[in-house]
Amino acid sequence: MQPPKEEVSRDRALVSLYLSSGARASELLGIHGDQVDWAGQRVWVVSKGSRTLEPVPASPESLQHLAAYFHEHGTPAPGELIWRALHGKPRPLNYHAARRILQRANAILGTDWSLHDLRHTTIDRMVSDPNLTLPEVMAVTRHRRVSSLAPYLRPRIDEVFEKVQEHFAAPRPEPTLTPGYDADDFSVVFGG
Repeated sequence: MQPPKEEVSRDRALVSLYLSSGARASELLGIHGDQVDWAGQRVWVVSKGSRTLEPVPASPESLQHLAAYFHEHGTPAPGELIWRALHGKPRPLNYHAARRILQRANAILGTDWSLHDLRHTTIDRMVSDPNLTLPEVMAVTRHRRVSSLAPYLRPRIDEVFEKVQEHFAAPRPEPTLTPGYDADDFSVVFGG
């Protein structure tokens, strides 16, 4: 089921921002017009944990979709929520409407994601990136404890098996004796 044409840019912007920011569903839905930092490539959200306004990253692609959405439907005023329902009486987009947007995307893509799955995907990708440190991932995702990231730090079983298979396939090193042992004594004790 395709979204109506007037909703495409909004829907792409919303899903793309969920994937690039790692923001929680309610945090992203609470962004106001003055909380988009185009030059800094970030948006400001009220963090669920601290209840303070904090920046989260926004990919260039998600900002392009957001700009298209604003161009088509008007740029929100500084205190106005940026996500709006596009049918009927003007009103902010609520959680159920955001879920419906994702359900439409799921139908097109043949997936079964939830809004929280998008946050998990973002965190998983960041944790797997060798260029990002764990404290940096914690800062972006606004986790206060490393233990909160434990589910993302477990090795993927298919990657572990691949590495073990490489280990099995590697040539075995030639055995060498530790200095101080006599080779003849070694062969008497262990056979040789």
